[in-house]
Amino acid sequence: MRVMKWSMIALAVAAGTSQLAVASSQDESKGFIEDSTLNVKTRLLYFSRDPRNTETPAFGLPKRSEETGLGFLGTFESGFTQGTVGFGVDAIGMLGIKLDGGRGTRGTGLFPTSSDPATSGDQHSQDDYSKGGAAAKFRISDTVLKVGDQFTALPVFATDDSRLLPEIAQGALITSNEIKGLTLHAGRFTSLTGQADTYRDSLHLKKADVIGGVYAITDTLSTSLYYSKVEDYWRKYYGNVNWSLPLSDKQGLVFDFNIYDTKSTGSAEYLAYDDDKLDNTAFSLSAAYNIGAHTFTIAHQRVTGDGDYGYGVDGGGTVFLANSVARSDFNAEDERSWQARYDLNFAEYGIPGLTFMTRYVRGTGANVEGTNNGKEWERDIDVKYVLQEGPAKDLSFRVRQATYRSADGVYYGSPSLDELRLIVEYPLSIL
Repeated sequence: MRVMKWSMIALAVAAGTSQLAVASSQDESKGFIEDSTLNVKTRLLYFSRDPRNTETPAFGLPKRSEETGLGFLGTFESGFTQGTVGFGVDAIGMLGIKLDGGRGTRGTGLFPTSSDPATSGDQHSQDDYSKGGAAAKFRISDTVLKVGDQFTALPVFATDDSRLLPEIAQGALITSNEIKGLTLHAGRFTSLTGQADTYRDSLHLKKADVIGGVYAITDTLSTSLYYSKVEDYWRKYYGNVNWSLPLSDKQGLVFDFNIYDTKSTGSAEYLAYDDDKLDNTAFSLSAAYNIGAHTFTIAHQRVTGDGDYGYGVDGGGTVFLANSVARSDFNAEDERSWQARYDLNFAEYGIPGLTFMTRYVRGTGANVEGTNNGKEWERDIDVKYVLQEGPAKDLSFRVRQATYRSADGVYYGSPSLDELRLIVEYPLSIL
């Protein structure tokens, strides 16, 4: 398996050697200040989680969790100095403010929690929190080395942005685009700050090494291959094939295949799997049919081997599987799941910026405590509108509703519940 993957990368490199760009990105650099950007994104988020048919919610949380927060994410990205080796600096600053939510409704994951000595250590959400960081970057030709605090979106190391403020990774990442159609990555990360945390290494990451890349074979066919090793957790292989097949001007098919092979390494001391070792394969295959404003998608996902598909210490977004949805990932040991999804783009009906999505996912055969045929299902609805013009251009309003049910507690013992998120975002470009 490993030989095949590295052979494919070698073939991709060989195929692209005749496609080297004449002028590189560094050759076209205008300077440190001239190419700088400064952006601030504001996010207002209401989050409600209501467990059903249970008096004891999982993880010791209240019967109902309900909180509202206002988040600010500022990012400064300098340009690169001119010359053979370009130098630049990126900076991140974040602030989260609690607008509503008390001790009895904590547990949404929007805010850090603290113990109150006056109430015998009773947990409550903090009123505000902040975090940030910076990174130095260097560029030669079309290859960039970034060292320091950063966001990542690799299938084997991806920071999560599903709450008020995103995760931040600390480490070094090389991104190379020297060959047309081929993007290569190699990096080492040594800590990870959680979404609702303010201190480094809150997710207990010791070291994660990653390598891999994406190759666009044609305009409609691409493949990805990645490897990672997280010290005292696991090593992972990841593969992807994505194929778009146009049928006409307004019709087309898209096929997407993802696969992870995960195996425990080292002491696996932080694994929350009752000390069981992981040795499994998780894959998903989806097919989407688009006709005008409508997109219909079906997907199948399966986990085989020992243990659930594990992730988190390598980033809360490191689950590039079709049935990883709003609440559940359908990633339990031996679980098989199917998804049916429908998307509607109202631009075809004269309302650009308005989109609608609904999906239903059902999983069976999950090997969880108490049963080897655990079942779960989830139904999601997502409506979003983005202003297309005017002084508030790009201001977006979003409603996300999830209904999750599992009498077997498949999702790490989680009860059946309803979730509602109301999200208002406004990205502002200052430079």
